[in-house]
Parts: sequence; structure tokens; C-alpha cells
Amino acid sequence: MGRSGRHKVMAAVGVGTVLATSIVVMSGQAAAAPTADGNGSQAQQAMRAQALVEGTPCSVTARACVDLEAREAWLIKDGVVERGPVQVAVGDPATPTPVGYSLRVYRKEKDHVSGEFKDENGQPAPMPNSVFFQDGGIAFHAGNTDTNSSGCVRLAIEDSKVWFETLQINDQVQVVNGSEEMAARGISTGDED
Repeated sequence: MGRSGRHKVMAAVGVGTVLATSIVVMSGQAAAAPTADGNGSQAQQAMRAQALVEGTPCSVTARACVDLEAREAWLIKDGVVERGPVQVAVGDPATPTPVGYSLRVYRKEKDHVSGEFKDENGQPAPMPNSVFFQDGGIAFHAGNTDTNSSGCVRLAIEDSKVWFETLQINDQVQVVNGSEEMAARGISTGDED
């Protein structure tokens, strides 16, 4: 096969990977996390094949981006930051916020209350402006950004209102460890010694 023939096959394989990843995500299942052997999931590979949104560790297909290490989030539109970075709370080591490369918003609830956690009065804990994007009830929602969450991404109340109003069902969410994404792409963050 000639050189141009190989490029056409490689391009078709790349498109097939993106389409296959999209079909899995559209079925409501979250994309798999990277494998222990470092090869990563198809969603991770597809994300890394795309350009990054300037100033974020997420690709141009993301509508919302979360950097777990920096504890920051962004809203993105057409590959450009629309809002952010804003401070967020993320899960602790015992209840981590899951990494995901092609998660999707699947439910929104303005006045959601937790079915699992209680407030200081023993009542179901409020989770205002909930935007669910990961199986297991993981959502963006309003709350304290100074302490770890139990896996959700907590935003200040004003930011949570914007996330709730902006994000729509099926919008893509990427949750990553920023330094890992930059290193995988060969991008120096300037933080190395």
C-alpha cells in the first residue's frame, strides 16, 4: 500500500475510534478510565488526538472541563473558554472524583437533595443547581469549595447557577489531572524542577 493509502486508512481508523467512543458515551455509560498499563481508554486517546483549549487541560470538544489537581473548572464554547477558571471542590482519596474523557450531562435538577448524605440537622443534604455527568450521582452543584467533596464537583453558588443554566443534556464534560494530560502531550507546564 502506498503512503497516501496508509494515511487514508489511518484517518478512517481515527474516525471510527471517535464514532465508537461517541456511541458508547451516548448510551449513557461513562467512558472507561485509563488502564493500569498506561495505554488509556479509547476516549482518552481520542481526546488527546484533539487540540487543547488554550489555558485548560481539556480538548476542544469539551463543554465543561475540570482539572482535579488544580481544583479548577471552565465552561468552554466552540473551543474557547467562556467562563473560568473557577475554584471547585473535588473528591478526596477515599471518595475521588472520577476521571473521564468523554462524559456527558445526563440530568439536571435545580433543587436536588442528596439521597446519601445528610446536613447538620440530619436532613438530606441540599445540592442546588445539580448537573449530573457521571454514573453514581456525580454532579456539578453548589457547595463549599474549601473542603473536599464526596466525589462531586462543588462550585460557589454563583458559578453553580451559570453551570446549571449553560450546560445542557448531552454536553461533553472532561475531568482530568492537568499535569498528566500536559505530560502525555509533551507540553511543559513550567512547574518541573
